[in-house]
Amino acid sequence: MNILLCPLSDGGYLYPAIAAGRELRRRGHHVSVLARSSAAPVVAESGLPCLTAEDFGGRRAFSATWWGTTGAAQYRAVVRAARETRAELLVTSVLCNGALLAAEALDLPVVVVGLSVHLWDYRAGGDGEPHLGRTRESRTLDCRGILAATREEVGLAGRASRWDDPLLGDALLLRGDPALEYPGGELPARVRFVGALDWEPAPGQGESEAVDDHLARTGKPVVYVHLGRFFGGRSLWPRLNEAFTGGTFQAVVEQGRSTEPQPAPDSDILLVRKPWMGPLVDRAGLVLANGTSAPVLAALLRGRPLALSPNGSEQPLLTGACVRAGVAVRDPKTPSADLSALLESAWRDEGLRTRARALGDRLAAAGGAARAADIVERVAVASAIPKEDHEYAISRPR
Repeated sequence: MNILLCPLSDGGYLYPAIAAGRELRRRGHHVSVLARSSAAPVVAESGLPCLTAEDFGGRRAFSATWWGTTGAAQYRAVVRAARETRAELLVTSVLCNGALLAAEALDLPVVVVGLSVHLWDYRAGGDGEPHLGRTRESRTLDCRGILAATREEVGLAGRASRWDDPLLGDALLLRGDPALEYPGGELPARVRFVGALDWEPAPGQGESEAVDDHLARTGKPVVYVHLGRFFGGRSLWPRLNEAFTGGTFQAVVEQGRSTEPQPAPDSDILLVRKPWMGPLVDRAGLVLANGTSAPVLAALLRGRPLALSPNGSEQPLLTGACVRAGVAVRDPKTPSADLSALLESAWRDEGLRTRARALGDRLAAAGGAARAADIVERVAVASAIPKEDHEYAISRPR
């Protein structure tokens, strides 16, 4: 089977798709990746062939920063790449409206790789869930509205989707665990838990050793800090400098998608920007993050407890889930909140650490790549059509 991976090219979306793609290739399928040019070296390291999105008219179309405004360009790029590779199935990520519409237009099955928590409305239940940030209903309506606007922009308005909820595709792979969903919440039928889908590029020669050399200078316990987008929230930098200057801990800070890093000259902070985080989490005893899926899953897989300081997007939702599961503490983000005290309390909490280890073991035992590949293959079988009728024609109805 010819499979085209067309997720967003940011690591938190691209790497899980690659994990599934590598397993599908191991099973004998032909797997290609459509990604922006900046991600090409990472795709090359994965061993999968890369199609550069810019060559198919997809500039900016696979960036999480621009996901809500570049759906039409993404649609055109996926259609062209799918035709070139004679794709029989697409694997994309949440927020990839253009890829979902391309699958509809080409009459191809599509599997969506989700985050570690479900973003949208439950099928039933979940009553009483606290509204941390936006409500599920608001997020769902907004995402459906953006998809509908993109459908009109690409000329598919009036064409009925074959799905009752187009955001889910033929299957949505949730990279979390039932413990991270709100008690009593019933997921839509096409949502499946697959575990973490753990893959990332390896450190280059000498990179890990350079980190070790820096950390050895103070010998203080290490906190790994992963900063996501602020979404208009307050920067953590003033509080990071206060917590990691002359205190108990030192920090390795992956600035991630944040901007304007501001480490104080005398702080115990190593600022990095790496396409990998696993070896950094291995060196830490605690992870401080905004609450995005990639650092949360990396921490849990290694049994590290979490301190979370959410801003927007899925960050408040995932933070609430981790606090309920007893694997994280939440930064109250009040003027009087002492980040140093929060970190010390979380570090000493053996119950927090034990629960993080147990949840991480469950995520690892899920066998994410194999389970994801199983679902992809089942979707392909369920969607099979006679070979002679398989046309790459946008006008063909299902």
